[in-house]
Amino acid sequence: MRVRRQRSLRTGLVLFISGTLVVVCTVMALATVLVQRAYLLGDLDQRVTDAANRSQGGLQRRTGGATDLGFLNERGQPAGTLAARFAGGDTDGGVIAAEVVTADGRQRTLTTAQRAALDGITADGTLHTRTIPGLGTYRVTAIGGDGVPVLAGLPMGDVQNTINRLVVVEAAIAVVSLGVAGCVSTVVIRRRLRPLDRVAATAVEVSRVPLDRGEVAALTRVPAYDTDPGTEPGQVGAALNRMIDHVESSLAERQRGEVRMRRFLADASHELRTPLASIAGYAELMSGDEKVRGLEPDLAWRRVSAQSARMTGLVEDLLLLARLDEGRPLRSAPVNLATLVAEAVWDARAAGADHDWQLALRLDGPAAPATVVGDAARLHQVVANLLANARVHTPAGTKVTVVVEATATDRVIRVRDDGPGIPPALLPTVFERFTRADASRSRAGHDRDGGSGLGLAIATAITRAHGGRIDVQSEPGRTEFTVTLPAEGNV
Repeated sequence: MRVRRQRSLRTGLVLFISGTLVVVCTVMALATVLVQRAYLLGDLDQRVTDAANRSQGGLQRRTGGATDLGFLNERGQPAGTLAARFAGGDTDGGVIAAEVVTADGRQRTLTTAQRAALDGITADGTLHTRTIPGLGTYRVTAIGGDGVPVLAGLPMGDVQNTINRLVVVEAAIAVVSLGVAGCVSTVVIRRRLRPLDRVAATAVEVSRVPLDRGEVAALTRVPAYDTDPGTEPGQVGAALNRMIDHVESSLAERQRGEVRMRRFLADASHELRTPLASIAGYAELMSGDEKVRGLEPDLAWRRVSAQSARMTGLVEDLLLLARLDEGRPLRSAPVNLATLVAEAVWDARAAGADHDWQLALRLDGPAAPATVVGDAARLHQVVANLLANARVHTPAGTKVTVVVEATATDRVIRVRDDGPGIPPALLPTVFERFTRADASRSRAGHDRDGGSGLGLAIATAITRAHGGRIDVQSEPGRTEFTVTLPAEGNV
């Protein structure tokens, strides 16, 4: 199916304005012509009626016969004036005498054919238009009344000539005016649409940028002077800039996502490679000669089991993050944070007896319960990860204070320690996956103290899944993690 090619906006506007002006000029010209014609005909009709009255008056003062039209010789009779009398003094008898005043002021008798054009006119004062052979179009009337019936008429040539000249003049003025208006409209529309051309050029330039791969540089924007919200092209330019901003932010987020994914894959490969290498080494040791196999079987199995457990924990953490990223729903039930946090602190005190663990409960009013709606196991994991983070990354003797606060709208858990703090360079990425304080990835004791770098990322994901948020503030001597959850009924 062939698509019909449409005109450009500029051409369409010029044609529309020109067409509108043509219609307006035509209507105005017709109205002027019709009004002028009506005025001229009214004036002519009045003069014809006056001529008939003068003719009748002239007949009453004369003593001539039934065909006497001598009154046409009287002064004041314009050239072309026509007069006629009827046979027997009645219009039913037909015209028997008719004369016309010539240009030199004399009278000329009408021929039989010319008189025949005047038949059928009654003496009631009605105006008629008749075409008389050799004389042209006349406006005639016949009057009788108490006097002698008489017919009088005047030529319509002057009226027609005036109307024709008026039509020619108006047509010439309309053509010139339309030409000037068309040129002015073209120039004005072209200038007014230049911003739209620049907006279109910007859109074309942006469309040519490869956005499906690689890092995208800053995209071209519509200039500020083409984004005036008071004009239609400015509104389009502003909307295009907003769209480009959205595209740029989306591309930047895509780039960051790709970087995170590559780093995630690299870190996950690194984390899995270590236990796999250990398992492979011990398996090779156990497959050696009888002497080696007999000397260290228990140690080899214990190390294989430990590395397997470590790898299993890492995979489970990754699966948990994947489920949370997919938005899978968690269990939903009322959870008492005070009890949950107290149990997590007891567990942390058992695992880190060399730290000073403190627990405080602050309620906004005596009846305010520290209750939220959520998954108790996952919320316990959040608190346990924060406590484990404080235990692993602070020296022995560090005081760790856990505070549970309950307000009318929120439930807040604060984990605060007086350890050395988080390095400033690490603070912006502390909640990202596989983030560790040691860039070398080496950890003292590996299985005992080390982590995969997923603890805080898991805590963040679980908190967000419950509609909350997690923040951190750190400086030497004070590090505080804050978990804010909506209270029961505000979810």
